[in-house]
Amino acid sequence: MSDIIVDTSPIQYLHQIGQLSLLARLSGSIIAPPQVVKELESGRDLGIDLPNIRTLNWVNVRSPQSIAALPLLKDLGPGETQVLALALELPGAVVIIDDNLARQVAESLNIKLMGTLRVLLDAKLAGMVPAVAPLLDQLQSLRFRVDQKTRLAVLKMAGEIVPNG
Repeated sequence: MSDIIVDTSPIQYLHQIGQLSLLARLSGSIIAPPQVVKELESGRDLGIDLPNIRTLNWVNVRSPQSIAALPLLKDLGPGETQVLALALELPGAVVIIDDNLARQVAESLNIKLMGTLRVLLDAKLAGMVPAVAPLLDQLQSLRFRVDQKTRLAVLKMAGEIVPNG
């Protein structure tokens, strides 16, 4: 099984909709870089509902050995930078990341990626959740941005809407 490296946003949103355990159920274990742990801790210190991933036995905290391997991008956050750096060090790794710029960088570096929506879709296809639509509604109520075209595509792939034909 490929290494799965996860960024802050997927952890945050999956936790807030009560579905964080899907990561463990789909992949067995995940890797989170120290900066992701720090971002979650900082959010908790501000009173945001975020998990303490240090207490989850299926999360391995791992530091990248060389951040210098990434192109210098001022708009890429420290969590995303460490996630992508780890992915470069672990050939074949898959990153779970939602940030648009980070996704573009991952694609330019030929890093396999998926996002929170793919986690939910995979969970539906594996029979771990009964429906994706209510989870999308919950995400959107938390200000997770999903445009209508993407929402419809995910629901079609989940078999929750039938394409016009």
